[in-house]
Amino acid sequence: MSTLLIVIIVLAVIFDFINGFHDAANSIATIVSTKVLTPFQAVVWAAFFNFVAYFIFRDHEVANTVAKTVNSGAYDLTVVLAGVIASIIWNLLTWWYGIPSSSSHTLIGGFAGAAIAHSGFGSINWSLNGGISLTIIFILLAPVIGMIISMFITLVTIQRNFWLKIAIIVATLTSCLVFIHFKKPFEFWGLLILGIIFLLSYFYNHFRGETAARTTNMYKRLQLVSSATFSLGHGGSDAQKVIGIIGAAMVAENMIPDISQIPAWVPFMCYSAIGLGTMSGGWRIVKTMGSRITKVTPLEGVMAETAGAITLFTAANLGAPVSTTHTIAGSIVGVGATKRLSAVRWGITLNLVWAWVLTIPVSAALAAGLYWFFHLFSA
Repeated sequence: MSTLLIVIIVLAVIFDFINGFHDAANSIATIVSTKVLTPFQAVVWAAFFNFVAYFIFRDHEVANTVAKTVNSGAYDLTVVLAGVIASIIWNLLTWWYGIPSSSSHTLIGGFAGAAIAHSGFGSINWSLNGGISLTIIFILLAPVIGMIISMFITLVTIQRNFWLKIAIIVATLTSCLVFIHFKKPFEFWGLLILGIIFLLSYFYNHFRGETAARTTNMYKRLQLVSSATFSLGHGGSDAQKVIGIIGAAMVAENMIPDISQIPAWVPFMCYSAIGLGTMSGGWRIVKTMGSRITKVTPLEGVMAETAGAITLFTAANLGAPVSTTHTIAGSIVGVGATKRLSAVRWGITLNLVWAWVLTIPVSAALAAGLYWFFHLFSA
């Protein structure tokens, strides 16, 4: 293993750690804003399930997609180095200013920008089958999917006909489980258990006699489940992106023939790093995600996190490197919109959208500049 590869791995793990505290708000913003957990309890809760995702997401399809952002013929250690450093810079800037940008798209944009500087636009894999086009499509789809699902399940949950509500939940859960392929049993059972917990909670609350206080307490307890599931999706989605980058560097070094042969210690290290990063928190972004987009109650927190978790699990099965930031923000917007459109602070939301749009090109430009600097320095 060369010194440069060791440096890249160390920097990638640092990026993974930064990703954890940068995206901690995604997992804990709603559960903190609804006062179900204190900030310290929330980060411990989220960090634990970020790491537990290591035992659930075992196929690394998202990592494979990230590695395939660039055609293997353009793999170069300097390309990976420039991409990772650019990603760290952009992540720290957006964290400092409290902007919940996507760490995932920062990393992909940096990798792509450095590759373009190295060997032109032909180095980018534009294929829908594991290429950058899949990532670009899900930049648009992830928040929309999260918003639609959160609106749907919120409207179903607040309607008064109990048995119709249960029937719709069962039908929706069944459809989701059918979509999740049975070759991935852990993810299948994860969503099944989530659905069963929700159904049993609704039944228990209904037959005990629903009151406003009892219903609120039920959703506070359910938010522990929904936030844990979303944290699983967050860990499984975001840690894999760093696995993909390290895998690309190892292929460039001729340590492994392709990403599928990545050593077992790399995933373990990446999941540990993102969990430790989440433990450190990200309080600047928590404020934006938890209260500035819309006011969130325990019921709405459960709905937003559940919608986000379903979106992340589904995208992971497709190998799509979606943004957990985009997903939960779209879910929160969907929940707010069920009350009335004016409940969503659209000015804040549009500012977030601009940050999302700029993330990939700015990261790509930073990485390209760094690559040219390293290239001149090495010459």
